Amino acid sequence: MSDTKKTEKIVGVKGMNDILPADAPLWELFENTVHTVLKSYGFQQIRTPIVEPTALFARGLGAVTDIVEKEMYSFTDSMNGDELTLRPECTASVVRAALEHNLTYDGPKRLWYSGPMFRHERPQRGRYRQFHQIGAEAIGFSGPDIDAELIMMCQRLWDDLGLQDVRLELNSIGNAEERNKHRADLISYFEQHAELLDAEAQKRLHSNPLRILDTKNPAMQEMVNAAPKLLDYLGEDSRAHFEGVQKILNHNAIPFTINPRLVRGMDYYNRTVFEWVTDQLGSQGTVCGGGRYDPLVEMFGGKPTPACGFAMGVERLLELMKASGEKFTPNQCDVYIVHQGEPAQLQASVVAERLRDAGLDVVLHCAASAGIGSFKSQMKRADNSGAAYAVIIGEDEIAKGAAVVKEMRDAEGKQSEVAFEGIADYLVDQIVGDDHDHDHADHVHYHH
Repeated sequence: MSDTKKTEKIVGVKGMNDILPADAPLWELFENTVHTVLKSYGFQQIRTPIVEPTALFARGLGAVTDIVEKEMYSFTDSMNGDELTLRPECTASVVRAALEHNLTYDGPKRLWYSGPMFRHERPQRGRYRQFHQIGAEAIGFSGPDIDAELIMMCQRLWDDLGLQDVRLELNSIGNAEERNKHRADLISYFEQHAELLDAEAQKRLHSNPLRILDTKNPAMQEMVNAAPKLLDYLGEDSRAHFEGVQKILNHNAIPFTINPRLVRGMDYYNRTVFEWVTDQLGSQGTVCGGGRYDPLVEMFGGKPTPACGFAMGVERLLELMKASGEKFTPNQCDVYIVHQGEPAQLQASVVAERLRDAGLDVVLHCAASAGIGSFKSQMKRADNSGAAYAVIIGEDEIAKGAAVVKEMRDAEGKQSEVAFEGIADYLVDQIVGDDHDHDHADHVHYHH
């Protein structure tokens, strides 16, 4: 007797999402734009492993940060007992790689990365357990000019993506000595208002009191607003550095607000910190954050080396792009080839290869489970592909030695008869125009 028990369907892990073909054009547009902007500032790409030693993040981010305490996907390697972690962020990885491979021996480096990060937190809009970041790290630069350059690079990106509602918040958190003095006064201040502290704030009071300033609890806002401000504790050097950043931003007409309560979640930050925020995404308003982290290289065993960087959440920025109201339609190809009969199929495969030789993107209709399909059903697929042109080959076309080329995006659906050997030149002229650069790198496949 056959076992009729139905096989249970396996679904993906909650908060780790599939990126489907319909979303790919938006990702591609975003990534291409970011890569172009980063390259225009002289940044080079670095790719680090997804798995790192757990100690890297515990040492770099700080043992009492939320990420290390609650959010990391850590495990013991069953082969050799190593303690490993799926990276929750990439700055520590980039600094580890720069140190390990002595990247700055011949001078400072501008580096950028992109890829998935992992944090075990409650999935919500634009915030997932596997999420994607693109970031830039400038290692070996000490002046306020690189801080400002990173910020201006972000502004250029928002402009190129057409994002309106993103604003810059800026602060300086000084150096360790200045923070320690402020920290002592802050703890003393919070102890005087202990009855107003919620459970989270009480837990952080002695381990990480700066994070209490970041509270979203309305009952604590007034008390927190009156807390000692770190800006008042800055020494001459820290103040001069912060003023230098502001001067360059003002000179380049980059608007910003100084937010004295702005802190970053990781222990390695010092001096300049910044966030790009929006009101479009509910409570998850930060789309990009960064700042200076001069102590980190030394924390990892290297020589004291200044550094500055940022990371942006890709999913959140894509949400913003969608909210801008622009429609992004998948455009699978330039040309879709439909055909009927074996001689036509053979000729169609030759035409498809010639068009690809000419630098065009081509989908050749292939048989599915229901067979090759009628001309009508094939034309429907051609329309759905987003192709600009359909090339139609049947018995009549084989007899004439010429295909029918139909304009798919023209309201009248204009058609031309073009000899097989001339189709490539004809379509390159139509699609790329008079520019016969067959790589036609500017010919990008999405409509928006």
